[in-house]
Amino acid sequence: MEVGIIGLPKVGKTTLFNLLTASHQATDRYATSTKTNVGIATVPDPRLIRLREHYQPKKFTPATVTYVDIPGLKKGGSAESLDLARLREVDALAHVVRAFEEPEILHSEGSVDPIRDVALIDLELILADHEIVERRIASLDKGARRGLSNDEKREQSLLAEVILPALEEERPLRSLDLSGEDELRLRGFQLLSAKPLLLVINVDEAVLVEGHADEPVIETPSGAQVVTVSAPIEEEISHLDAEHQIHFLVDLGLREPSLNRVIRASYELLGLISFFTVGEDEVRAWTVGLGTSARQAGGTIHSDIERGFIRAEVVAWEDLLNLGSLTACKEKALLRLEGKDYRVQDGEVVHFRFNV
Repeated sequence: MEVGIIGLPKVGKTTLFNLLTASHQATDRYATSTKTNVGIATVPDPRLIRLREHYQPKKFTPATVTYVDIPGLKKGGSAESLDLARLREVDALAHVVRAFEEPEILHSEGSVDPIRDVALIDLELILADHEIVERRIASLDKGARRGLSNDEKREQSLLAEVILPALEEERPLRSLDLSGEDELRLRGFQLLSAKPLLLVINVDEAVLVEGHADEPVIETPSGAQVVTVSAPIEEEISHLDAEHQIHFLVDLGLREPSLNRVIRASYELLGLISFFTVGEDEVRAWTVGLGTSARQAGGTIHSDIERGFIRAEVVAWEDLLNLGSLTACKEKALLRLEGKDYRVQDGEVVHFRFNV
C-alpha cells in the first residue's frame, strides 16, 4: 500500500517522511523542496517480534507501508504545486498539519491555525477533483448524442447528480455514503478527496511531554482519522539506540514513539490486517484486506497456492507461542482446518496446503 504525505509548506512533511522511512532527504527551515520522495516504513508489530524471538528464523519480513512525500501545496495552486499524477496513484493520504509555534519558520498563511489548514487542503483536493468530474460529464454529454450504454448512463447520473453537487458544496467525497457499486465506478478516476485521510497533527514538544497528545487539536472530519506527533521529539528518539529509546519514552510518559501510531493508523486506514507464516527459514507478515478469504490470502504468497488451494491450517499467534509448536497446538485442538471461504483474521498464523 502507498500513502501520500501532503500539506502546506513548512509543516514538517519531509521531516516526518524521513523519520517514518529512515530516509535522509534534505530539509531547510526557510526553503521549500519541489521534489517528490518515496520511502518504505516497517509496520511495528510486537506479535511478529515475539514470533521471531521464538523461531530465530534465517529471514524476518515485517509488513511495510510505502510513503510518498509530495512537495508543499500552495494555496490556490493545486494544479501547479501538487504532483497530481503521482498523488492519484496512492491508496490513502496523510495530511501533516502544523500546530506548533516557531517564530523563525514562517507559516505560509501568516499564522498557525490547524482548522483553517485542514479546510484549505481539502478545498485544493476538491478543486482538483472538480476539474476531472466536469471534464468527464462533458464527455458523457457529448457521447449521449450517439447513445450511452447502461453503465455510462449510471456513471453520468452518479457524477452529475451526486458527485459534482457535493464538490460544488465543497464537501470531500470521502464524507459521502456511497454504495459499493458506486465506489467501484469512481475508483478509475482516482479522485483525491475520495481517498481515506489521516490527519497528522504536528504539535509543540510540550504537548507530548505534558501528556496532552490524546487531546484533540481539531474535531475529526468525516471519513478521516487523527494522530498527534511532535517531530522534534520523534527526531531525537530516532537517534537513540533501542535501550535508550525506552528510557527516553518512560521519562516523557509515552508508551511508544508516536511514529508507530502513524504507521499503524496508515495501515488500518484502508482496513488492512496481517496474517503470519512462521518457520526456521522465515517469519513473515502478509498484508490482506479485512474479510479476505483463505484462498485469496494464499494468493498473496503465490498464485499457485490460490490456484491449487486444498485447506488452511490456522492458529492464533498467542496459542502458538504458549504451546511452542504447531504440533502441540494440533494436539490441543487449537490448530483448525479451514476451507477456501474462511475469512482470515488479524494476527493468525496460517499454513497453506495446496496441490498444483
